Parts: sequence; C-alpha cells; structure tokens
Amino acid sequence: MAKKTAGGQKIACENRKARHDYFIHETFEAGIELKGTEVKSLRAGRANLKDSYAEVKNGEIFVQHLHISPYDHGNIFNHDPLRPRKLLMHKREIVKLFSKTREKGFTLVPLKIYFKRGLAKVELALASGKHTYDKREDLKAKAARRDIERAMKPKGE
Repeated sequence: MAKKTAGGQKIACENRKARHDYFIHETFEAGIELKGTEVKSLRAGRANLKDSYAEVKNGEIFVQHLHISPYDHGNIFNHDPLRPRKLLMHKREIVKLFSKTREKGFTLVPLKIYFKRGLAKVELALASGKHTYDKREDLKAKAARRDIERAMKPKGE
C-alpha cells in the first residue's frame, strides 16, 4: 500500500538505493503517462524503481526498466510491466536535462513515484555515479552519526 507523507503526497514507491549509488545534484518533478490498470497497481504500491533510469529521445523523456506489476483484477487490460513510459515535462526543462546528460558522468535517475492531488508524479534526479570509496565514506559517516545519537540519548529510555 502507498505511504502518505505530511505534504499530502502518497508515495507509491521509492528508490532508496539511488542515494547510495549516486551523487544527487538536482531534482525535478515530472508527470508520468500511464495506461489504465497501471494506476491501480501504483496505488497499491506494486512498482519497482530499482534498475530504472530516464533518457531523452527525440525531445521527449522516457523512463526505462520501471517495473509496474500487472493489476490482479485487470485480466486482458493489463500492460507490459517493463514498457518504456513517457514523462511529462516542459520543453525547456527537457532541453536543459538533455544538455546536462550529454556531459560526462551525468544520468537521470527516478527517485520516487508519488501521487499529488490525484496525479502520478516522478521525482527525477540529475545524478553522477559514486565510486566504492565514496560509498564506504558515506556508510562510515552514517554509522558515526548513529553512534553519536545513541551516546546522546538518555540511558533510561
């Protein structure tokens, strides 16, 4: 089931691994073009962003490898779970993203899919890949913060 956040958004799925694997430079919000039963599957939280990425083709942005499971009660109206899905953005934003992704090391990664006022949205990130040593440093810093929090917490609780 989709989780609700304080901002009135219902998060359908999240790509937590992306923040571990990439440096996030900038984020963008885009609408997503879905077919009938895909919306019902998304509302049920049956989607996976794990290996997905976005690319610009012919002035349009498409999300590749986004898996939305077929709807249980959809019978013949279900669609291919891995089909490329078009993202809806303004032309100037698409041109900006296209020029940024042409630079070495930059890619477009979807971070989460959520519902905002009844419409499905995708949070896209302009990201560059991390090396293994960067990931290790992040894990060390996270562990250190956790240890500090534990030490600061009173013993009785």
